[in-house]
Amino acid sequence: MQNGTLLAAVDLGSNSFRLEIGRYQSGHIERIEYIKETVRQGSGLDENKVLNQAAMQRGWECLARFAERLQGFKKQQVRAVATQTLREATNRDEFLRQAQAILGFAIEVVSGQEEARLIYQGVSRLLPQSDEKRLVVDIGGRSTEMILGQGYESHNMESYRLGSVAWSTKYFPKGQLTAAAFKTAEVAAKAVLDQALDSFPPSEWTVAYGSSGTVGAVAEILGANGWATGVITRSGLDWLVDRMIKSGHVDLIKLEGLKDDRRPVIGGGVSVLRAIFDLFDIQQMLPAQGALRQGALYDLIDRETEGGDVRERTVRWLATRFSADEAQAQRVSTVATALFAQVAAVDAHNERYSQKLAWAARLHEIGTHISHDRSYHHGAYILDNVDAPGFSFSELHRMSQLVLGQRGKLRKLEQSLGDELFAKQLMCLRLAVLLCHARQMPEHESVKLSYRPGAFKLVTNPGWARRYPQSAWLLGEELQAWQKSTWKFTADIR
Repeated sequence: MQNGTLLAAVDLGSNSFRLEIGRYQSGHIERIEYIKETVRQGSGLDENKVLNQAAMQRGWECLARFAERLQGFKKQQVRAVATQTLREATNRDEFLRQAQAILGFAIEVVSGQEEARLIYQGVSRLLPQSDEKRLVVDIGGRSTEMILGQGYESHNMESYRLGSVAWSTKYFPKGQLTAAAFKTAEVAAKAVLDQALDSFPPSEWTVAYGSSGTVGAVAEILGANGWATGVITRSGLDWLVDRMIKSGHVDLIKLEGLKDDRRPVIGGGVSVLRAIFDLFDIQQMLPAQGALRQGALYDLIDRETEGGDVRERTVRWLATRFSADEAQAQRVSTVATALFAQVAAVDAHNERYSQKLAWAARLHEIGTHISHDRSYHHGAYILDNVDAPGFSFSELHRMSQLVLGQRGKLRKLEQSLGDELFAKQLMCLRLAVLLCHARQMPEHESVKLSYRPGAFKLVTNPGWARRYPQSAWLLGEELQAWQKSTWKFTADIR
């Protein structure tokens, strides 16, 4: 990546949407602009996990303002990440279709594990280099992430379903702040987080850091009211709760440093924070400058660095974890991407799809670890449900659909096949699996694949069918499979 390159991260949180723009300079990012808007999308989820129209509209309007600032940015310069609210929303696709059209960039709905990984990356990059063992806590609107790490490496990551918006809505529904409400909210938070003690025992870390909204807001309030700046202590937190209870209602809190946009969710956020202090016996927590958005920016740099893309490491880990045949996986990947290059123009956009095709090819046999019978169904299930650092839900689902469709009838992929690029990827993967059936590198240079809108054509060099009669027969079967789809596939097998 060249010095001076502008990068942008969009964080679609449950409480706030944020836009961070930075300039890359010798491995570091210099902040250029930061915009935060309180959208409170998480409060728009009903009991059936349906996001209401008003919440969607607030999100779209915010993204329209972000889009104006992002004009001129290329796709590889921007990463937009959505978290817990859109993980939960059953109608998220409705929101995302319009949101992506408005923003002009893909929006990745990431898993809780991936959110935690990005948070730690953002926090660690903005801390001084140190060997200290860290616990990082991020209390968001509808989820709370906890991470153990050292240096730039995160070792253990979890995401829990509680946060400032969710807890404020549930335990402080009318903004009333009572001792009973705080006690109930804290007990409920401890019930959710109790299992976290096994994953993040105090013996495994020496310093606790807090990232993002709630911790930043609490630190700012304490600092503005005479407490030490840059630290949250147990006594300071107890003082704050006492002041909030005495006020009786969020609208009546009179505290320096409390911003109006934080007021409606301060009860839920503080109750979760105090539960964490009690559960983990934390005496003090340091507010961190970095957060998810900075992690997303540094992830963009890593993706442009040789060997730096965490997704590549994840693919290698999955292949090892599920005992994939490395040699066969590499053969199928090589042939599939070679064929894809023949039907997709060589540009940055298609290069990303070629890379994802290669990853799917390298993982196409992971389902055999469960059973050889219907192995591609098992492989698709694994990819749709595994915690895979670096990948969004949509990326994993696309790869799962490719693995599912590597052989057999195409009817199961009818919806996905409406996408031209997916059809190209699938055609190339199926042909690669077919050509590599003998588990040897095939003479794939003698096979040429071409494409015109709605139609594929395969041509072999003269004599190829005589040298490889089994492959020629399998190609005949493949022709019949595609006849039952909306795509035309013809072949001149010589």
